[in-house]
Amino acid sequence: MKIAILDDYQDVASSLADWGSLAAEVVVFTKAFGDADEAVRSLAGFDVLVAMRERTRFPAEVLERLTGLRLLVSTGPANGAIDVAAARKHGITVCGTGYESHPTIEHTWALILGAARNLPAEAESMRSGGWQVSVGEGLYGKTLGVLGLGRVGAGVARVGQAFGMSTIAWSQNLTPETAAGHGVRAVTKARLFTESDVLSIHVVLSERTRGLVAAAELRSMKPTAVLVNTSRGPVVDEAALIDVLRAGRIRGAALDVFDTEPLPADHRLRSLPNALLTGHVGYVTRDLYTIFYQDAVEDIAAFQAGFPIRLMN
Repeated sequence: MKIAILDDYQDVASSLADWGSLAAEVVVFTKAFGDADEAVRSLAGFDVLVAMRERTRFPAEVLERLTGLRLLVSTGPANGAIDVAAARKHGITVCGTGYESHPTIEHTWALILGAARNLPAEAESMRSGGWQVSVGEGLYGKTLGVLGLGRVGAGVARVGQAFGMSTIAWSQNLTPETAAGHGVRAVTKARLFTESDVLSIHVVLSERTRGLVAAAELRSMKPTAVLVNTSRGPVVDEAALIDVLRAGRIRGAALDVFDTEPLPADHRLRSLPNALLTGHVGYVTRDLYTIFYQDAVEDIAAFQAGFPIRLMN
């Protein structure tokens, strides 16, 4: 058996799980593939692929070209970048791993606090020999708006409440009763955008949520508001967001996710002083990576034994 571990950007997979327990050759890829053709060429001859979340996409046209592939393991319990039905059609078993929401909740707050207190500019000033260069914004008494009150959104709301923020939320299926169970007030979509001082996005990307935050919503926000996205880039109209940031119509944006990932080096967002950017690291912690890779080894061992586990529907 020949196994490929994909997109291990930090080159840590080998140290976080016992790959030697598998009777297999293991090859680690630490860089993203340039396109689908490069992925197919590089992965020809592998029996098993271990995909890190959605960094490499596996649509039907890629899966049908990976003729030797028998098992595709994705870190996490679901992966929107894998055509599971096409995999099944081609006799490829698809398995997932465990997952924890805490890292994304924590990173969301790192972005909120970083944007509120201008940490990148202040840290750079200290590094270059300077001192104070900005006036930050406090959070106590402000309104935190949460778009999507699932596990991550509810966790983000709890932290906001600990900071003394008023918490409001909206999503397509959110009821007042569900929101109240989290100490959150359910509001209309329009009020979510007009009332929030910090608006944090936590919805799953789907046809219903793609472009959910469009130009009209962005233009309705307070000029002092900050938009935070640790969900998926295409939930927000990226071009419209760039326009409002350039025009200074909102105070800023703190983003961990983008339409194209990795974000191109010359992307317009990189040049905006009111955009705080990180490279989709919301889930990138040693604890969660350990769960991912140890579960992946278990998945492969179970597959080798003829009893696959954590099958994706």
